[in-house]
Amino acid sequence: MAQTVTAHLRYIRLAPRKVRLVADLVRGKKVPEARVILRMIPKGATHSLEKLLASAVASATNTYSIDESNLIVSSITVGEGPKLKRFMPRMRGSASPIQKKTSHVTVMLREIESGKKVVKQKKEAGTTIEKKDRTVKRSSSARPERQIKKSAEGVKQKMFRRKAVA
Repeated sequence: MAQTVTAHLRYIRLAPRKVRLVADLVRGKKVPEARVILRMIPKGATHSLEKLLASAVASATNTYSIDESNLIVSSITVGEGPKLKRFMPRMRGSASPIQKKTSHVTVMLREIESGKKVVKQKKEAGTTIEKKDRTVKRSSSARPERQIKKSAEGVKQKMFRRKAVA
């Protein structure tokens, strides 16, 4: 049975949308490949995610004695943490609000099952899916044909028209 290991990193002082950019690149990859990706990307979130991945791998090797090369990043979720509310002084004695956002990240590592290969099944070309009691018939009279002028003005109208002519 495949083991799953989770690790959490909370209150990162980075906006969740910035962390999600890096997390999307790592999701579904093997751990050694994910570490290489995190080392090569020039983003601020990579350092935090690399430490979190190392923590999850250490937990898996110490608790379940799983080799690092047999682990895969099955899911990585980035949630929104609390916002630090600050104010920035503006002209004429006013102030504008600033939100300093934080993130919560959860990584789940799964052990690759030896002996079983992940194979995606392809649909056969001849199979069709029929919907019951929903037959849609389209007639050619649904859209009237547009008349196109053959003169020089007509060509100009056809070229600079917003909608294409069917």
